[in-house]
Amino acid sequence: MTDRTELLEAALDSLNEGFAVFDQDQHICLWNHAASAMTGFAAVQVMGRPLPESLQGLMAPSKTNQPVENENQEFIHSGVVHLRHENQQDVAVQAQMKVLRDALGRRIGIAVSFHPTRGLDAIAHGESTESEQLRQSQSELEERLLSAYEAFSKKREKLGVLWITVDQGEQVRHTHGAKACEGMLDVTERMLALGLHPDEFIGRWGDSEFLIISHERNAEVLAAHAFTLVGLARTADFRWWGDRISVTVSIGAAQAENGETLANLLERAKRAMQASQHAGGNHVTHAPVTHEHGGNACLPS
Repeated sequence: MTDRTELLEAALDSLNEGFAVFDQDQHICLWNHAASAMTGFAAVQVMGRPLPESLQGLMAPSKTNQPVENENQEFIHSGVVHLRHENQQDVAVQAQMKVLRDALGRRIGIAVSFHPTRGLDAIAHGESTESEQLRQSQSELEERLLSAYEAFSKKREKLGVLWITVDQGEQVRHTHGAKACEGMLDVTERMLALGLHPDEFIGRWGDSEFLIISHERNAEVLAAHAFTLVGLARTADFRWWGDRISVTVSIGAAQAENGETLANLLERAKRAMQASQHAGGNHVTHAPVTHEHGGNACLPS
């Protein structure tokens, strides 16, 4: 008769998602084929050992991920984490950690399942120096984006994005330094946040860029909302060594269309933002509807 443990390991190896089991000391007891394929670390390299430092995100999610617990405290966390593949490439995965208990309810270990975030690697980001602070901000925003897109795809909830760049960002970084630029971005973000609706979210999306996840009912209302934010940004009072530096923003507004991928939605928003920049900044451009999804193209504002 086939050994029960061998059967269970074979079943877990057949999964398309990564699966790992840890004992009480957080040493790896099981590492399936999909986990090896996604991380580049074979089971023989990790069995009986703690997770490699480059994969610690599976056990210690970014601090922006909130704990998810049910009444039996089975789940520790669920969210998007970034791993470092053995070949040093960044891998974003959706991970879920669950406590394992024996028949008496005593904690005996932890199981982690994970899979690549759908389309996350393909979505457009802003120009970035990939600082740790920016990585954490983008990680939280990526998770919210995926959740909003899932709601749009399955529940037909409205979804729009506003891609915002601070027109003076590159110049201030060059002439006054990174600290001055970060200070200007902090002031701008706080000012933009004053104009957000309760169900909207803003986050950093590049060195001088932000992304807003919105739920306006149509593209025209989304663009009108963007005009309001452009006006708010102009009122930002940013001073460096006593000198006031004017702040303006360029915005690209894109409303999700039925059947559209998240990557395509963000690409449209990015192109619209770039059109606003080319128009001289302090401007909003409504992303045209793509031909493959039908509709009439909208001209820049």
